[in-house]
Amino acid sequence: MLYLASRSPRRIDLLGRLGVPFTALDLEVEEVRTATETPLEYVCRVAADKARAGLAGLMPSAQPCWVLGSDTEVVLGDQVYGKPADAADAQAMLASLAGRTHQVITAVALVGSNGAAEVITVTSEVSFEAMDAAAIAAYVATGEPMGKAGAYAIQGQAERHVSRLCGSFSGVMGLPLQQTAQLLQRHGLQAVS
Repeated sequence: MLYLASRSPRRIDLLGRLGVPFTALDLEVEEVRTATETPLEYVCRVAADKARAGLAGLMPSAQPCWVLGSDTEVVLGDQVYGKPADAADAQAMLASLAGRTHQVITAVALVGSNGAAEVITVTSEVSFEAMDAAAIAAYVATGEPMGKAGAYAIQGQAERHVSRLCGSFSGVMGLPLQQTAQLLQRHGLQAVS
């Protein structure tokens, strides 16, 4: 049995596209970067923390199970842009990303009740067109940036401001489908026909 350690509607939808039956878990995991972690180390740790927390909540279980955890962060230099605290924070994030290229790192962790564990990462590059304060304010006013890493949803209205994407579109959304499908297959989790 596969479980997704996430309440994210985007991740639930994306994982559902792979055709592997799963159940979403409702859990909270603290997402705070330590002073010594690189952005990549941070994303990997949070994804693994989510998966392990989900597995811990299911144990002891008589049935073998797997838990998938994922984390996505927007990175510019060494700065990690998580979810904005409020509209002003979202505007500040978008102002710093506008007219520049940043990375979106998504880590996917799979842990099993059999002790198996694997973490994969996918890094994409996203370039935003230059955006003036009015364009940023109009986008923030839609409410879409709230709850999104980097204060934007590439699958939503922010897509019109993306001038270039190099990497995984679904990875920027929160779950890289091709790589996640391969990860699941390596551990015997396949789509049902």
